[in-house]
Amino acid sequence: MTKSASDAGRVELFTDGACLGNPGPGGWGALLRLGDREKELSGGEPETTNNRMELMAAIAGLEALKRPCAVVLTTDSQYVKRGVEEWMARWRANGWRTSDRQPVKNRDLWERLSDALADHEVSWRWVKGHAGHAENERVDVLARHAALAAAGRSDG
Repeated sequence: MTKSASDAGRVELFTDGACLGNPGPGGWGALLRLGDREKELSGGEPETTNNRMELMAAIAGLEALKRPCAVVLTTDSQYVKRGVEEWMARWRANGWRTSDRQPVKNRDLWERLSDALADHEVSWRWVKGHAGHAENERVDVLARHAALAAAGRSDG
């Protein structure tokens, strides 16, 4: 596949989260790509939720960028994509409360994601998880391995 000149300086970021139980040990994975260069990132927590790991994958990928960039962020999480595109501005305007006046779940990570997005021009893409998308499958493996490590296991 040939990239156009406008894509030459665009960073691709692929993200995924995984959880062994929800809540339970969780992990996240991210793949950054600029041209032919790639960087894999992953991490985990011993007690978390899948949504928190999905958020952490996007946060970690964006925070790894050393300068403002145009980014295409691909995720299989409607929670993260819709949260940024549809809900976050309203939550902030409502003092981080939902439309039914409840506190926003994972507010700490939504605020951190908001900060991470501030320096970049990010366009969001959604892909169906576990459907053969090569990079999504790759970050899923990173996330699952990080979840196993957070659980103190190495099987998988």
